[in-house]
Amino acid sequence: MTVIEYFKSSIVFWMAWVIIPLIMEILPGVFNFFILIKRRFMVRKLKGKESFYPEITLIIPVYNSESSLRACIKSIAESNYDKSKLFIMLVNNQGKDDSFGVFQQCQKEFPELTMNWMNAKQGKSKALNLALFNSYGKYIIHIDSDGVLHKDAIRNMVNQFEKNKKVDCLTGVVLTNPKMIDETSGFFLRLLRKTEFFEYCQAFLAGRNFEAEFNSIYTLSGAFSAFRKSTILKTKLYNTDTVCEDTHVTFQVRSNLKKKVSICTNAFFFVDPIEDLNQLYTQRQRWQRGELEVSHMFSDRGLGRASGFINNFVVRLLMYDHTFAFPRMIWYFALICLTFMNYPMKLVIVSLVLIFGFYTLSAFIYYLNICSFLKDYHDLKKYYQRKWYLIFFLPLFNFLVFWFRFAGIINSINSSLVWKTKNLTEEKQIFVNIVKGDIAFFEKILGKKQKKT
Repeated sequence: MTVIEYFKSSIVFWMAWVIIPLIMEILPGVFNFFILIKRRFMVRKLKGKESFYPEITLIIPVYNSESSLRACIKSIAESNYDKSKLFIMLVNNQGKDDSFGVFQQCQKEFPELTMNWMNAKQGKSKALNLALFNSYGKYIIHIDSDGVLHKDAIRNMVNQFEKNKKVDCLTGVVLTNPKMIDETSGFFLRLLRKTEFFEYCQAFLAGRNFEAEFNSIYTLSGAFSAFRKSTILKTKLYNTDTVCEDTHVTFQVRSNLKKKVSICTNAFFFVDPIEDLNQLYTQRQRWQRGELEVSHMFSDRGLGRASGFINNFVVRLLMYDHTFAFPRMIWYFALICLTFMNYPMKLVIVSLVLIFGFYTLSAFIYYLNICSFLKDYHDLKKYYQRKWYLIFFLPLFNFLVFWFRFAGIINSINSSLVWKTKNLTEEKQIFVNIVKGDIAFFEKILGKKQKKT
């Protein structure tokens, strides 16, 4: 190959397989870095204790939460918010275990907490709506029963509401529990959980933080979110026709009421880490399918117009996640195909290394941002900083998650949206059965032909 031919092939390769991902994913990450620096200065301005702490309602949906409910309630009891101002509502949604027995024990163990138990038999969304109608106070906070609050979380969230009257809804920072990660046995599962923790830090302290700057947070995390009561009661409350009721209510607040949705970067809620790849697969599929469903419900808000790409962040998100999903998928397969198209193997390998390096660089600059946001939480910051090597694993984890989400797009076309979906093992077995059936079919045909001959 001459120098000119090599140069031409290099240019074509870079234009197709390096420059495009660089423009779509890496350069925006550099831009986000500077936006997050600005956000960090804004957070500092909101620091300081309020002298007034209003009454608030904490709503906890309960569904077979016997093993985790006590820890959740205990974290509320250990909160530094005035307990006399807290009203806790636990809404049981057709659970079959002894969560109510745990609730009774907690009433005795934490007498300073005002707690009520309610039973609902019509699904999670209606259970949450039931609690909303019976709530009182200035703010309403939702937390899941399988997680624990940081002791400062409630106070910091209320403090941000009080200091920023323009914000009507807040999502907290949801992270996986570091203690449970460290107790994980098995190298692969521990590495998976550590990388998941790293991803959650990036998703909330970088991703949602950046989105908050432009009032473009796609969803308030159902695991930990808060509302001004006067705002949430003006919506149509939680929708019963979607598995992503938290996303739907976020759209209502922002699109219908034209209110601001933001994040409280110093309010932490710790959830259980992922159990295995099966749970990761079903979780990310459910999120992806819920995103599509809610977007369809609000499709009359300019999502179908050509100008929507410029004016509507939802259009841009859908274009990036779905319209560009196919070419992003092709990039991966093309790297294999290029070896059969007269591209030097050296060029393919070097380009792979460069693309991986770009993604690692993007993860690194977010790492710097996140360390800044964790500055006041020394133990959490130290734990995160010690996991610096996960910068090199995060691109691989995101690559895996991309395929899980892509499967969610495909499955949303072929089936109705339901909460429980097939996991990775189940779908793998279905695939194996189909292949075996096809092989048996062809063997049967070949057998008949051999008999005739």
